[in-house]
Amino acid sequence: MYTTLISAEQLLQLQQATTPLMVFDCSCELTRNDAGGEMFAQSHIAGAVFADLDRTLSAKGDRESTGAQSGGRHPLPPRETVAQWLRDVGFRQGMQAVVYDRQGSSFCGRLWWMLQWLGHDAVAVLDGGLNAWAAAGGSTESGAMQALPVQQAGDFALRESLVTLLQAEQVLQSLGRATQTIVDARANPRFKGEVEPLDPVAGHIPGALNRPFNLNLDADGKFKPAALLRSEFEALLGARGIETVVHHCGSGVTAIPNILAMQIAGLGNTALFAGSWSEWCSDPQRPVAKG
Repeated sequence: MYTTLISAEQLLQLQQATTPLMVFDCSCELTRNDAGGEMFAQSHIAGAVFADLDRTLSAKGDRESTGAQSGGRHPLPPRETVAQWLRDVGFRQGMQAVVYDRQGSSFCGRLWWMLQWLGHDAVAVLDGGLNAWAAAGGSTESGAMQALPVQQAGDFALRESLVTLLQAEQVLQSLGRATQTIVDARANPRFKGEVEPLDPVAGHIPGALNRPFNLNLDADGKFKPAALLRSEFEALLGARGIETVVHHCGSGVTAIPNILAMQIAGLGNTALFAGSWSEWCSDPQRPVAKG
């Protein structure tokens, strides 16, 4: 079972061994909702299922009417809603899930984390994404995803969550306390409040540390070795305890590569504030820092 990363070569081996598995393509562009589907239709791992960030992995609309489990630009849908989608695409209990994108693992971590949120631990990120798959000689195909016949639906069932999800109120209550260390995954100019291309307010949560998510990758778009990741996170945190870490970003998506990197580094499972900056800055009563 793979629970953090899987290499293209390891995925090929699983396919050849006819291991029960499902591959999910999570490619996306934040500024254009249809881009992910277009990229999937152009080329994807043969047999992969497309997981749309906006339409499937988020609950857009009024929080009360959608039952969203977080705020922000990409609110988490109700757990049962996601479980039903997984059944609809044929996902079954005990299957190995593999998630990937073609944007440096910026978006596929969302589904990696969500499956754990639903209680499924056999889920891994394809290290290096579609580029690594192509370089390993993996087969691809084109075309939009076709709906599955009803009789082929999966039997996926919810279990107890394996991750920690925090709400804005909880983060606010612990602000400034030694029991909470906020790690912000956005690029440094956004963290400093020098620019803000997506949200109405620039800046960061007071006291937060900055660890841009792309620092976890090497020049080939693969995650750095575990020992290097560990040393970098230990340098960032200093004397702060691992158990105090709460990750966030702009909308709860690109924070997850930091969560994954800490797991790869052997630093355990850390919390996610899924509403992130987009939810935090929506309330003018919440404090904002710059610089």
